Amino acid sequence: MTPKKLISAICTCLIFFHPGRAAYAFHNGSVGNCEGCHNMHLAEGATPQASNNYLLLGSDQSSTCLLCHSTSGGSGDFHFTTANDPGPGQPPTQYTQGGDFFWLKKSYSWNFSSGSSGHSNGERHGHNIVASDFGYIQDGTLAAAPGGNYPSSNLHCSSCHDPHARYRIDIAGAVVSPAQGTMVPPTVGSGSYGAMPTSTDAVGVYRLLAGRGYQPASVSGDLAFTDDPPYAVTPPDYNRKEDTADTRIAYGKGISEWCGNCHKNLHNESMASALRHPAGSGARLTMEVARNYNAYVRSGDLTGTSSTSYTSMVPFEEGTSDRSILASHARSDGTYENGPNTDCNVMCLTCHRAHASGWDHIMRWNSESEFLTVAGMYPGIDASGTGLSAENSAGRTQTEIQATFYGRRANVYATYQRSLCNKCHSTD
Repeated sequence: MTPKKLISAICTCLIFFHPGRAAYAFHNGSVGNCEGCHNMHLAEGATPQASNNYLLLGSDQSSTCLLCHSTSGGSGDFHFTTANDPGPGQPPTQYTQGGDFFWLKKSYSWNFSSGSSGHSNGERHGHNIVASDFGYIQDGTLAAAPGGNYPSSNLHCSSCHDPHARYRIDIAGAVVSPAQGTMVPPTVGSGSYGAMPTSTDAVGVYRLLAGRGYQPASVSGDLAFTDDPPYAVTPPDYNRKEDTADTRIAYGKGISEWCGNCHKNLHNESMASALRHPAGSGARLTMEVARNYNAYVRSGDLTGTSSTSYTSMVPFEEGTSDRSILASHARSDGTYENGPNTDCNVMCLTCHRAHASGWDHIMRWNSESEFLTVAGMYPGIDASGTGLSAENSAGRTQTEIQATFYGRRANVYATYQRSLCNKCHSTD
């Protein structure tokens, strides 16, 4: 067994035989053991990874992450990309709310009834991480992050997530870090799942995200983050299809501000601006929008109630940093489905996924099609009638399109369902 495979096997054992939930085992809200990612003295039989200069087990930062976070099997808690090609017409297998990076490897082409052609290149489906050992390469079109200067050639998992987990939450509920020159308590648990800090111990921030002052050593120039990680809590079983119930990550506040670390010129909190859709803590939902969200069930059906209106296809921020509240709302069993009020706000993840999706611009649904369902079914190149039309199928199979809805049955929506923008705007 090679050192890489040995480390991956060790991580898997740590995960599945830990008495707690799987995803807690290695990181547990903090930095894992050094040998989990680094090869200190080039163990016997190991291959030097001279290109990364950081004694990493993989050829680069993201490849090292994917030694444990990529799988060839079905969905599993801590995996966020499919290792093997599912095959033509078949979707990736991971269903985290961030999305499976394998969508980056699936490109589509089609011919419209007018005779013109359409294209959906894989690199437009998500953040193009560089992970050479797993076939992920830099964005071939964008040299830097849209609305910012972060170089595409250096986009790694560690561009967003701090692998050494220096950012943590203290007893006051504040994000603190040695990177900010402050004294901080040790991290003793993951903050992603609702664990609370004590007077002596901290918990990790959501998903080990980096914060104010962070800049990977591999990136030159003045690109340090200016905003801290967001407040959010996820249920433990977050990597799952949503055919029976939504996976509700309780987003509190700060998502859009954090995204603005790299996409600053795209960030707009002003409800008065017509140039970009507002997103952020200042973009509170109006009474009309909150009412629309709560009433909207599907196209043509506005009979919903605020106690059952939530959908993870259109999530929102609750406008709070109180993690005890967020922990009580993070569910995957359908027992908390409350919709928004005017204390809530739209965020970047209301419409986009964080990693990748089956659609251009990392959208949660196809924003370039008139109909999301046709004649009561998902469209697709293997559908019949109008469901087969390129305008609706966009080169994908019905199975692939259903996967972008995380396994939801088509009858959850209207017979001819229009864009989910209508969940807030209700113009259909």
